[in-house]
Amino acid sequence: MSLPRIAVDAMGGDEGVRVMIEGAAIARRQHERFKFLLVGDEERIKQALEHHPNLRGASEILHAPDTVSGDDKPTQALRRAKTTSMGLTINAVKQGDAGAAVSAGNTGALMAMAKLALRTMPGIDRPALSGLLPTLGDTDLVMLDLGANTDCDARNLVQFAIMGAAYARIVNNLPSPRVRLLNIGSEESKGTDTLRDAATQLKALADDLAMSFDGFTEADKLSRGDVDVVVTDGFSGNIALKSMEGAARFVADLLRRSFSSSLRSKVGFLISRPATELLKHHLDPNNHNGAVFLGLNGIVVKSHGSASAVGVANAVAVTARLLEENLTERIQADLARMGTEAIRTTGRARAATINGENAA
Repeated sequence: MSLPRIAVDAMGGDEGVRVMIEGAAIARRQHERFKFLLVGDEERIKQALEHHPNLRGASEILHAPDTVSGDDKPTQALRRAKTTSMGLTINAVKQGDAGAAVSAGNTGALMAMAKLALRTMPGIDRPALSGLLPTLGDTDLVMLDLGANTDCDARNLVQFAIMGAAYARIVNNLPSPRVRLLNIGSEESKGTDTLRDAATQLKALADDLAMSFDGFTEADKLSRGDVDVVVTDGFSGNIALKSMEGAARFVADLLRRSFSSSLRSKVGFLISRPATELLKHHLDPNNHNGAVFLGLNGIVVKSHGSASAVGVANAVAVTARLLEENLTERIQADLARMGTEAIRTTGRARAATINGENAA
């Protein structure tokens, strides 16, 4: 059975065509059944493909005369969607010419284009950006939202949890992911009304879905490996993500400085090199690259703009797996099984309780 091809925005990212094509070529060796639609400057793509015959034979090029820059506002990018590599990449999914899209370009522009072109699936109000974060456990942590929605209500958080659980079941092979809401404490009384309302809804719904809801978790516990999916609004999620990335860079730079401080330290580095290389691999964001816009009628994956070819390959590999495992259909099935009215009913019950308390 032939699988839908993957559309790649070849012009996205800090280094553009060379890294995007090399990354796609690496991923192609891992997923030989897939075909690719490479979107961007045709001549530059052809030149890059000369070094990757395995990808060249499995690809078609779609010329795009324009690109979206990192400084473009979403409104500016939307006006040029029909001529930019990013816009044409998303449009290929909309038209059915590709099953999924990958871009390392401007996140805000990609979100705006994807939402306008593909729309959100029935039962989902807003798409969420979900990524994989390293942990001390056996699997990576699925976390969402990482920046697509800065302000969320309880219903949004419940929908994010349903989508995140479906994603975790695919990428981490988990039959019943452990889901928690990010909060300032683990006690039921902690947090905002929105968080407590979302927790009430998830407790009522978890039994009908392939997930377990374990209440709240705090930011300092994200890397422990005792939770599979962490749900939050995009404002808090983006801060948490960048804090973790900053901490990882701090540790790496501190080790590098310590090991180069003296001759004895350099000898110590040689002795401990296998352990430091393992640490470096675990903390390298390229090995966890590929954030997914969940909730759209189509798969769109965001690669980090500074990703290496290996990082791009991981983003493309994530995309391929989501296509193979029918992520969109699985989320739709979960929503249908749960029934969107269940969210509304639970939310109304919570609102009635709050109003009753206020009246009293």
